[in-house]
Amino acid sequence: MEQQITIDQIQSFKGKYPKQLWYLFFSEMWERFSFYGMRGMLAVFMVSQLQMDETKANLQYGATQAWVYAFTFIGGLFADKILGLRKSLFWGGILMIVGSVILAISPKELFFTGIGFTIVGTGFFKPNISSMVGQLYKDGDVRRDAGFSLFYAGINLGALLGGYVCIAVANGNLWTSFVPENLRWNYAFGFAAVVMIISLLTFTQTQKKLGHIGLSPLAEVEPNKRKTLEIVTYIGSLALIPVIILMVANTVYTDYFMMIIGPASILYLFYEMRKLSVAQNKKLLAALVFIIFSIFFWAFYEQSGGSLSLFAANNLQTKLLGIEVDPNGVNNSSGALFVIIFAGLLGILWIWMAKKKIEPNTVVKFGLGFLLLGLGFWIFYYTKFFANPDGKTSLNLFTFGWFVITFGELCLSPIGMSVMTKLSPQKLQAVIMGMWFLASAYGQYFAGLLGANIAEAAENATNREKLETYCNGYEQLAIYAVIAGVLLILISPFVKKLMQEVR
Repeated sequence: MEQQITIDQIQSFKGKYPKQLWYLFFSEMWERFSFYGMRGMLAVFMVSQLQMDETKANLQYGATQAWVYAFTFIGGLFADKILGLRKSLFWGGILMIVGSVILAISPKELFFTGIGFTIVGTGFFKPNISSMVGQLYKDGDVRRDAGFSLFYAGINLGALLGGYVCIAVANGNLWTSFVPENLRWNYAFGFAAVVMIISLLTFTQTQKKLGHIGLSPLAEVEPNKRKTLEIVTYIGSLALIPVIILMVANTVYTDYFMMIIGPASILYLFYEMRKLSVAQNKKLLAALVFIIFSIFFWAFYEQSGGSLSLFAANNLQTKLLGIEVDPNGVNNSSGALFVIIFAGLLGILWIWMAKKKIEPNTVVKFGLGFLLLGLGFWIFYYTKFFANPDGKTSLNLFTFGWFVITFGELCLSPIGMSVMTKLSPQKLQAVIMGMWFLASAYGQYFAGLLGANIAEAAENATNREKLETYCNGYEQLAIYAVIAGVLLILISPFVKKLMQEVR
């Protein structure tokens, strides 16, 4: 019988990356194909197939994505307390497959049903695989940021493929020779189901190499009692699906939920903090600073699936560097392509700078992320000066905006996941990672509100007038992003003290 690898053997790896990172990399890559493929289709599908106006589609998009990320907090909590990271991930993957299959069979009639399954599934899958990445490293290992940067490249490889393929197929700009015109959306959602199956198989076939990482937190509990708790969790999560379907379909319920879940999660964290040392609590307060600022980052960045998706459909030309492409596919996937190209290189740069003792601390990296985000949105604003009379503007310049924003994203998102695992004690890691994704939920929620405000201002306008309105909205977002970046850099000495030895 093969002897199980120990956690010390995993964490004592040679080189830049542990081999287990690659197993998690590919499992996450295919799951993100599924997720970003469907994400990139939502706003366009709701406008073109469900006949929603753009304002309502933005609100609906924000609500749907908010629930996806909000449920990661719940999924992280049950993984920490009952299921363990591995069983939680597997259960989430099953639910995501069911949701994608439902959408592939009947996207119009069962849209919210399919979305309900994928929301709960993502909540169980997403935070827990990220937590497992963190456990591949010992505390204080300077290679951790590079590992999360590489893992983030896997996320974006999936986002690149899914983000372009699904919407291009749905729009009739890819594989038209074998995709029937009346089944384009069915095929597009079907691709998300197929790759999710691949993701789950990748994980199940390689999980033995993870040693004890992600096993049940109830190992000492009597087996029958442990099994009962797990079954109740499975049944309870299924029972939540109809509730979530109702809440997603009616965005006013999402408003109420977002008013409650954030404060409730912070109160729960404060409750858990009573059992920790002063030093641990200071680190958790630093983590809260990062979590709160990330809300604003994602509220701007996630215009990509809402207002920017509709902007791409209405106001972008179809040629990129002289090549005919799907502009919505470019909007959904170009940032991911740039991450793939530069994430590993940036991770190596962080390692080199750490050795030279010149690496900027995490707070400054966050601040730089906001400054680059602001510059990218200013480029989106500037596209209006390149528009033709019918309101179509340069896809080349738009793509360059995503190039700039990508470096802002790389200064924040993979580093953010890494610092969450550094600042949180082992028993709260999945909860803190869940709160990190809960911040993304608020970002998605506010992204929907911001996009709806822009769309409402452009209602009943000509395409040229709509271009002006959208671009002026992006200029305002650019200003706010720069202000947030400057503020973060100014408070970095205070936050650094809270972080103590963590960089």
